[in-house]
Parts: sequence; C-alpha cells; structure tokens
Amino acid sequence: MIDEAAKLLARSRFVIAFTGAGVSAESGVPTFRGLGGLWKHYRAEELATPEAFRRDPHLVWEFYKWRMRLILKTKPNAAHMALAELERMGILKAVITQNVDDLHREAGTERLIELHGNIFRVRCTNCGYREYLKASGRVEKFVGKKSLPKCPKCSSLLRPDVVWFGEPLPRKEIDEAFSLAERADVVLVIGTSGVVYPAAYIPQIVKETGGKVIEINTERSGITPIADVFIRGKAGEIMEQLLEKIKGLIG
Repeated sequence: MIDEAAKLLARSRFVIAFTGAGVSAESGVPTFRGLGGLWKHYRAEELATPEAFRRDPHLVWEFYKWRMRLILKTKPNAAHMALAELERMGILKAVITQNVDDLHREAGTERLIELHGNIFRVRCTNCGYREYLKASGRVEKFVGKKSLPKCPKCSSLLRPDVVWFGEPLPRKEIDEAFSLAERADVVLVIGTSGVVYPAAYIPQIVKETGGKVIEINTERSGITPIADVFIRGKAGEIMEQLLEKIKGLIG
C-alpha cells in the first residue's frame, strides 16, 4: 500500500493534504475529545462554545491557557516534518488542517489553511483586532496572566481565535480549501475522523473531480469508503516511509 501511495504522489501534478487530530497524536497533543474526559468536572465540548464564553469568560480562558501550556511542551513529529519536506520538494501544494495546535507551521509548512483557527492567535470580540502571540513574542506572558485579556485597541475582551461549537468555519479558509480540492489530483488524508462537515467534503471533492484519495489512519474513518489507498498505522511512521519511497522514485 505504501508503494502504491508513493507512486501516486510521485506522479501527481497537484497534491494537497487534509489533516486532523491524528497527525499530532505522536507529538503528545491530546485529541479534543481525549483530554482525559473531564477538565475540572467540565467536558471540553461544554467550554468550547460562544455561550460558555459569554457566561464565564474566566473559566473558558483558564481552560484554553491550560491547553496552550500543554501544546507549548510539544514539538512537530515525523508526519509534520515529512509534509513540510514534500512541500519543499514541490510535490505538496498546501496543507489544510482541522488542528489548532500550530505544529504544521512549526514544522515549516508555508501554505497552511487552518479551518478551525489557531490556539496561539487571539481576536477582539468587538473591533476585529487579531494577534498571533508567537509572532509578537507574548505567549509565555499571556499564558501566565490570570486577568482577562483585553484588546490593546478598544479594551474589549479578547477571545481565542478558534472555531467553537455552533460557529461556522471562516469563509475565506473554507472557500480556499474547496478551491484547492477542485484543483487537486491527489489528496493525502491523515488522522481525521472524516465526519465533521463541511471540512469532510474536501476529500469528496477531490474524488468527484477525478482525483485520488490516500488515507493514513490508525483505524477506518468516514473517508475510508472513498479512499483509493488506505494505509493503517501511525501518521509519523507511515509518512517517514512514504517520504523515503517518493525520494527513491523521483531520484
């Protein structure tokens, strides 16, 4: 199966990757629904909503700062690094991710579409101000503060720049993702359940426009029935092998 996938990728003209929580599992990033079940007696899904933020912004920010601290201790794994290398080789044209952990960017991926936002980015609830905390060098200071973060422009409350339950995906990002899917002749689907829409349409669009679907996952998913190649295993291990096979094919 790895040989077949390597041949498809090496011969392709426009490859995109579509990644989910499984691609970051080997880095130690807990999946959203696998954060140990409860955090201070709350389910993660109960806190990641606009309603929870309106009701108790202190609690929601405490939860997100805890998650930020967890993710800051992690590093990109072999899967993130292999995707960045495929981009540098000119094979991979873009990574579309459902993850908010920023590890694709840390690995060196340049064309990155973050469908669900970025946990290290904040935005104002009033004026549209946005800040990428890593770029401004304020992550450690931000995470360490106990007071509610306020917008430097209008003093309104800042919130995590992520997509919460009940919120639509950002229009610019989903439009770009669908456009890329329409152009792609191969999509590499890694570590996603394939059941969260509209994001799960991405591999379907590639398939419907005549492209091939390669899936890497530890178990079968909602994408598996349309996959041309299904490789069962850990993302990092499989991607390392796949990268070496591709390098061998293209010399």
